[in-house]
Amino acid sequence: MEKFDFEIVEIPSYKAVGLKWEGSYNEIPELKRIIHHMSQRVNELEGALHPKIQLGLSYHVRPDGFLHYSAYEVCEDQAIPEDMEEITIPAMSYLITHHKKGDDIGHTYHRIYQWFKESEYQPYSEPNVEYFDDLPIKHERYPSDRDLKDPHFDILIPVLKK
Repeated sequence: MEKFDFEIVEIPSYKAVGLKWEGSYNEIPELKRIIHHMSQRVNELEGALHPKIQLGLSYHVRPDGFLHYSAYEVCEDQAIPEDMEEITIPAMSYLITHHKKGDDIGHTYHRIYQWFKESEYQPYSEPNVEYFDDLPIKHERYPSDRDLKDPHFDILIPVLKK
């Protein structure tokens, strides 16, 4: 089996502000426009803590798609621009791995699925929320210098011990 590079890390609670999208997999071209639009608006967030790292926070709460926040981590007193939303991410443990430029994103996620099958961890899901994916919550961190057609980025999956 190929080597899978990952870490389990503890990340404290944080706030993010950005654009919210919910849609089907068929509507992903619209999501891509929203992600691009948010990257153009980071300057509206004076309290952005890492303005060169855009967050993609996906929650698979629909059978045909997902809920997504395209956002930036912000300081506690960040004002929320009109049409944007604030989301608070609780402190959690995460599997973190890096998707490399040139690799197939589906293959990267397949390796994550395989790792969960063989590990002492399971993906975290919020109590009393119905999810429609084996990886119910996916957080991604995109550097601002990524190639949109062949990106490199970090993948963070919240985890619990089995």
